Amino acid sequence: MKQETELTYESAITELRSLAEKIENHQIGIDELPAALERAERLITFCKEKLKGVESNLDTLMNSQK
Repeated sequence: MKQETELTYESAITELRSLAEKIENHQIGIDELPAALERAERLITFCKEKLKGVESNLDTLMNSQK
């Protein structure tokens, strides 16, 4: 798993999809499941923060053009 400092939005989404697929296909054991879910939660938070940052930048650009 990548460290958050190395993550991009795209790599986080890719990792989330991989985790979801493994969970759906029962490829993650019950003992590994809590760690996988915690990682998924961190990735989701990371993606939400990235999207909020982009939205904020877009709002700033749009407002500066008015």
